[in-house]
Amino acid sequence: MITLADRILAFQEKLKINVKLPNEVHVMNPYQEENTFALCRKFYEKFYSSRFQRTMILGINPGRHGGGVTGIPFTDPLKLEALGISNDFQKKRELSADFVYALIDAYGGAKKFYDHFYFSAVSPLGFTKTEKNLNYYDVKGLPELLHDFIVSCLRQQLSWGLCHKVCYCLGEGENFKFLNKLNRRYNFFKEIVPLPHPRFVMQYRRKKIKEFIELYLEKLTPSKRPNLAPQTP
Repeated sequence: MITLADRILAFQEKLKINVKLPNEVHVMNPYQEENTFALCRKFYEKFYSSRFQRTMILGINPGRHGGGVTGIPFTDPLKLEALGISNDFQKKRELSADFVYALIDAYGGAKKFYDHFYFSAVSPLGFTKTEKNLNYYDVKGLPELLHDFIVSCLRQQLSWGLCHKVCYCLGEGENFKFLNKLNRRYNFFKEIVPLPHPRFVMQYRRKKIKEFIELYLEKLTPSKRPNLAPQTP
């Protein structure tokens, strides 16, 4: 039986951007590293082998201290270790990962959270420019260059039986604007719910982390989620 973990891993293994990018813009593709991909396999087989329908939570694109290293969105090497998956990565924290795993703990733990939700990003591959993180919308013309890649990735992921009713978008500004525009054209989801990006919370509203976690928990309500029902084979 093919599991959701199998589908995710097959998708990640083939991820590639086949367009010429602007000068000094580089793609991070951790899935091409054998050791990293082996850790991804451990993570997804641990949390995505059950046949439950998940709801997508879409970030911007992986960062160089989190998913750009581990291959797992919003999961830095320290969080991966805490999940029982030991690794040899440099143990750097990522601000977004700190928020997300505080949310996961408040939700009831990793197993419960990942039974309900699937993290990805509008662009599943991340970018750097002059060795710094780069959002796909920060360079003029880059979103247009990535259009076909982004649309193809969303279609592939939704073909696995993920929820089409609602999607949560991390980032209430440019990321939401771009995703919403795509959704009006392609009808990926019935509704897209924007949420403050974890990085924004940790960098500019750190004293109010508990309030933002409560906001997330309120939005990620059972009435918004599909029933915890088996996926279509």
